[in-house]
Amino acid sequence: MATIKDVAKEANVSIATVSRVINKSPKASKASIESVTLAMAKLGYRPNAAARALVSQSTQTMGVLVGDVSDPFFGSMVKAIDTVASQQGKHLLIGNGYHSETKEREAIELLINHRCDALVIHSKSLSSQELIGFAEEIPGLVLINRFIPEIADRCIALDNHKGSYLATEYLIKHGHQHIGYICSNHDIEDTHQRKAGYLQALQDNGLSHSESYIEYGSPDEEGGEKAMTNLLAKGFPLTAIATYNDYMAAGTLSVLEENDIDTPKNMSIIGFDNGLIAKYLHPKLTTVRYPIQMMAEKAAILALKLANKEAAKAETNMFTPTLVRRLSVVKA
Repeated sequence: MATIKDVAKEANVSIATVSRVINKSPKASKASIESVTLAMAKLGYRPNAAARALVSQSTQTMGVLVGDVSDPFFGSMVKAIDTVASQQGKHLLIGNGYHSETKEREAIELLINHRCDALVIHSKSLSSQELIGFAEEIPGLVLINRFIPEIADRCIALDNHKGSYLATEYLIKHGHQHIGYICSNHDIEDTHQRKAGYLQALQDNGLSHSESYIEYGSPDEEGGEKAMTNLLAKGFPLTAIATYNDYMAAGTLSVLEENDIDTPKNMSIIGFDNGLIAKYLHPKLTTVRYPIQMMAEKAAILALKLANKEAAKAETNMFTPTLVRRLSVVKA
């Protein structure tokens, strides 16, 4: 494998000149650039990224922590961040946290050790205090889908409570009084906020709440199937179901179809997120829009500005969810 000394010898220049060319120093002459570039191509020399980073103080990389990159939600998030990063000549390093405190910490440490210029972090398991500590250490760190008052200007979040409130209220306005809720079993703030929004909407509209009307499962199709099966087994006079997300709604629809319960004629369903799956379900799913692409773009831009020591703050810290009306909800 060729070394920088080999390149210097081939180009008939000093090692310092090769270093200046590699690191794009303005002191490198046009002739030096040409001779060194030709020598590197001839020898197949590839500059060491870590060494270049020490000189330039930049690795041209941006770090992203997601829950699970195989989840389409996080796929949309990563794509939006990558678009912004590419426009700035940056490449992404991606870590998976899997909603585990240990894995989230390890992934963030790894991204920091790789000297990423900016970080967009989706963390649900680490404490607020630990994330504040990371933010103090890394100027270009921005949190997404998490709001911590002490570092509010570096947080991009969604009002999950309001989204679930809107969904439940929409069912109530369609005359539904017996409304079940399919809830995630993940112990994260999104779960608690969305359940609280459902309960608040019932209370504000004078409807009684029964914990028996709530079932839990993993936040995917299988979890939705399990939760809906359990609700049906209880035999309650439900006419509508609000769900934690669109994937649980998909599982719910599957169980209703298997049991010859017509949706929406005999059971209205509303989701949350407005993921790609929502408009391809049958019936097309009424849901709550989670503007993750817009939020991810804003987070990436903010992180890069902060990393460059530019005076910047989020234009919007808390995004507002909106209803997407399709075909899965009708009047009771």
